[in-house]
Amino acid sequence: MSKIKIAIQKSGRLNEDSVKILKDCGISIDNGKDQLKAQTRNFPMEVMFLRNGDIPQYLRDGVVDIAIIGENVLIEKGKDISIAERLNFSKCKVSLAVPKDFQYNSIEDLDGKKIATSYPNTVNEYLGKKGVKAELHQISGSVEIAPNIGLADAICDIVSSGSTLFKNNLKEVEVMLTSEAVLAVSPKISDENKRLLEKLQFRIQAVLKARNSKYVLLNAPNNKIEDIVKILPGMRSPTVLPLAEKGWSSIHTVVEKNKFWEILDELKAEGAEGILVCPIEKMVL
Repeated sequence: MSKIKIAIQKSGRLNEDSVKILKDCGISIDNGKDQLKAQTRNFPMEVMFLRNGDIPQYLRDGVVDIAIIGENVLIEKGKDISIAERLNFSKCKVSLAVPKDFQYNSIEDLDGKKIATSYPNTVNEYLGKKGVKAELHQISGSVEIAPNIGLADAICDIVSSGSTLFKNNLKEVEVMLTSEAVLAVSPKISDENKRLLEKLQFRIQAVLKARNSKYVLLNAPNNKIEDIVKILPGMRSPTVLPLAEKGWSSIHTVVEKNKFWEILDELKAEGAEGILVCPIEKMVL
């Protein structure tokens, strides 16, 4: 039987999030510490743990069929590689930052300046669109230290919480792009492994939908059911079941996580009581 080869980052937050979503999809990885290749259980898959920056080339060459990778890396090194699924985790920004005492008013203030970065293609494209020319110093790591040692006037790097910039006396001045983890596909993937990819995507979509939804149960007087049902989105329509207490019913539905609190206020205003909110493990539509 064919196995689909997937690459994930070998360490860091993206590694942890990637392993978790595969586990949530029912795929167990048999890997030990510092192992660079591992087999899986419950799905025909082989996992390769690689440096994030090397993954686009492995996809391009067909060494791996798919990869969970930061979109920012594809924008920098793999614009020719297609994205099968956006995964809604490991979100970050690729930003320009300058020392806190730098008098920054607009992107034109970086014209003729030195910028240290691990994303030269992204920076050049962004500055080119703005009509700004700068001297780039390509650095593979510890970009934040560059202004402090006189190597550069500004930096471009990934920003998540901003704490690293703060510790290095830097301030974010331009967000060039936002990024999240994506499922990328090799242009050389075989037809057989495309079918395995479809099965994997089905599982991933069920997991992501569940992560973004809540199961809601509530009690309501029967004369308020019609008004309450109008508030609730549901997958098709809410489920309404009679309670033992005459004149009351239990209503069950699914609500998007980011809309829950505003919907909750409306439900209470319409007389809903005993509202329970439960997590959903998987959701197949």
